[in-house]
Parts: sequence; C-alpha cells; structure tokens
Amino acid sequence: MTSPSGSSLDEAKRFLDANPDIEAFDIVLTDVNGIGRGKIIRRHELAGVYESGRHLPISILGLDITGEDVHETGLIWDSGDGDLRAWPIPGTLVRLHGTSPARGQVLMAMYHLDGTPMTSDPRHALARQVGKLAEKGLHPAGAFELEFFLLANERDAEGRVQPASAVLDGRRSGKTEVYSVDHLHGMEPLFSDIYAACAAQDIPAETIISEYAPGQYELTLRYRKDAMRAADDLVMLKRIVRAQARRHGVTACFMAKPIEKYAGSGMHFHVSMLDGAGGNVFSEATEGKWAPTLLNALGGLAGTMAESMLVFAPHANSWRRFVAQSYAPVAPTWGVNNRSVALRVPAGDVKNRRIEHRPSGVDANPYLVAATVLAGIAKGLDEKLDPGPETTGNGYAAEAPAGGTMPSDWRGAIEAAKGSAFLRQALGEDLHRTFTEIKFAEYLRVARTVSELDYHLYLHEV
Repeated sequence: MTSPSGSSLDEAKRFLDANPDIEAFDIVLTDVNGIGRGKIIRRHELAGVYESGRHLPISILGLDITGEDVHETGLIWDSGDGDLRAWPIPGTLVRLHGTSPARGQVLMAMYHLDGTPMTSDPRHALARQVGKLAEKGLHPAGAFELEFFLLANERDAEGRVQPASAVLDGRRSGKTEVYSVDHLHGMEPLFSDIYAACAAQDIPAETIISEYAPGQYELTLRYRKDAMRAADDLVMLKRIVRAQARRHGVTACFMAKPIEKYAGSGMHFHVSMLDGAGGNVFSEATEGKWAPTLLNALGGLAGTMAESMLVFAPHANSWRRFVAQSYAPVAPTWGVNNRSVALRVPAGDVKNRRIEHRPSGVDANPYLVAATVLAGIAKGLDEKLDPGPETTGNGYAAEAPAGGTMPSDWRGAIEAAKGSAFLRQALGEDLHRTFTEIKFAEYLRVARTVSELDYHLYLHEV
C-alpha cells in the first residue's frame, strides 16, 4: 500500500544504512493533550512500518491526560476499539542523542485502513487548515517559542516544587534570574546536550534565555516557511528537553503554572502569511500604514479568541497563568511591540512583519494551536474583520475590545468551545467532539478531587 502520509521506504533504508548502531525506534503519535503515544520497535521492524504502516487502536486518540478511556468521544466501544493504521511523517525519522544502546525516533500520523486521514488526529486538523489556505494562494509560515521550568526531582520541606540546582556545580538559586547570562552557565552541560540533540534531529533551536521566574527558561526556534514543520519542531523539541533534563538528573516541567508566586510558561506562536511568490502579505506597502491583511488577520484572531481559549489553555492548571501583569494576556487585545496584549505585532523590518499570538500556555498542543490560529486568520481575511483600536501602554488596564472578553475560567472555556461553530470548523467535527469531551472528562476528574487545599481551608474551620 502506498503511504498516505507521503513517507517512503527509501527514507528508512537510507537512515538505517547511515546509522548501523541504532537498535530500536520510538514511533510517536501525538494525541489531543500533546502526549506522545506509541511503541518502541526493534530495528528490523522499521522497514515494515514504512511499507505497510503500523496498527494502533483507535482508542489511543480518545484518552484523557491520565491515559484513561473517555467513552463519550465515540472512539472506544462505539467502534469496537478497532485498529487503525499509523504512518510515518516524512522528515521526522531521527537519531536520539545520548541513548545507549542507540535509538531513533519517528513521528506518526493516524489513518483509516483505506488510507483516509483519521480526523481525530490533531496533526490532520492543521494539515486541513494549511490546505484550505493553499487553495487561496496563501502559505502560513511561523515558529513557536518554548518556555519551561527546570525543577529539582525532590520537593521542598513544604511539599512544593523547587528550581533545580545547577547541573554544572550544584549551585542553587531561588531568585528570578531573568536574562542573567551567568545563571545560564550553571545549566551549560544540559543546554549543550539539548543543542546536540536538536542538531541530530534538524531542529533549528536558537537562543536560550533565563526567563521571568526561578528555574524558568525560554528556547526559541528559527522561523519556518512551513507551519506544519514549525509545529513538528515544537513537538520534537519538547521531547528533547524532557529527555535531556532527565539524563542530567532534573525535571523539565511543561505545566503552564508550576510555581504560584511567579509567571507561568507560554508557547507563543509567531505567524505570517506568504503568497505564491514568497511575499509576506502582512507587510505594509506604505510606511506608517498597516497592511489591511494584517489588520483583518488580527480582527479574525481577536474575534474568535473567546471561543478558542480551551485550545490555548486546555487544563485546570492552564488558567492559573492568566493573572494581570504576569506576561499572560487577559483580553483579546492587540498592540505593537507590547507584551501586555494577546496579539503582539513585533517591531522590526517590514518584510518580516508577523503576529505573535501570546495566549497559549506551553501545555497546549501545538497542532491544535496552529490549526485554530490559522482558521482565525482565514476568517478575518475572508470577512475583512476589524480588530478595533490598537492597545498602547498597559494592556491589563485596557477595556476589552468589541469582540468580547476571554472566559474567566476552565469551565467557561469548555462551554464556549462546545458551543462554538468556529472551533468546530477549525478542528473538524470529529476532533472537536473528541477534544471537548476529553477536556470535560478531565474537568470532572479535577472537580470531584478533594485537595490538600480543601483540608487546609475547611477541615477544622467549618
């Protein structure tokens, strides 16, 4: 059977010939929570995966954050939990740095047995939005930023997480070492392995900085002219950071808000739109006057943000990040060179004009984020939507634009997403149902849990 993903057996053969020491491969399918699920196969099995795909149960795309079935997705017993076929994503067969014995990895996408895309696979939702834009002669380009914490494996005396000590010499700091270059030196052995792993996987990792909380860092990726590859980059980079941190005895944390007193971690998506000749349609033709396409794109993103927030903030912890003056936006505002808004137009030269989409936490699924952002841009361009006036100064003090405010909590975001015709179109009917039902099941799990905070507040007081 011809691979519906476009992968070829020649790619596998060339890789095996070039890497005779690799003994096994991780085959990784990304679910709606952004969790990599799949198998480890032996070297001799790789050719078969490229020739015939690999059977995986349909239920693998209907799991909650804990790996439990969510029956309401319709992906479990309604279908008899039958096997579908996962196929390799071209260009993602790579070597895993530092593994012993040597191991490789390939990302997978899910298809029905007849080769049609399985529409509850998040990657296919992004592919569909990219394809719809291509029909209009538009091609999205972009890159994600990865913010994360490096934490100690052990909790502190009060049971709270704490920043990891420097892997170089064990030095500990509880300060906000924002932009401190000397502080970065303490993690240099870990960062060097991250860069080496990125080089082995052709991931264009660039600048690393110490971010705005103890133990928090940001790693940027080079811009891609292919938004699909930009999302693949982020998926692969998170796996690299997590694996290399573990090898150095620390925990890479991708929770949106792991430490209550400090800023959380975002996953900003920088996006622009190219025409068939490679020109940036967001670039202004007249100095000092914004391109109508840029304004319409901003209008689409602002107008659809409220109903899309479950994609950008998918978990209970995600909503702890949205606090005024915390570098996380609290309204669908836009502005130029302003980090207090949701949609930032960075300062820079005209030909590189882009939108920095800031609401998403690092716990969000990059395929879903990119698909939803592109659908919002497309809506803005099609309907020539007005984003309203630019927000200047303190965006946290600004009034919400005419498009409305964001939901104030997780339950509100779930309800908005469930009823959203826009999100149903952005993700597709099947994935919309799968995603919202999984999130509602997670909400119920959290809501019925009696926490330590409950005991602290109420055990002896009421």
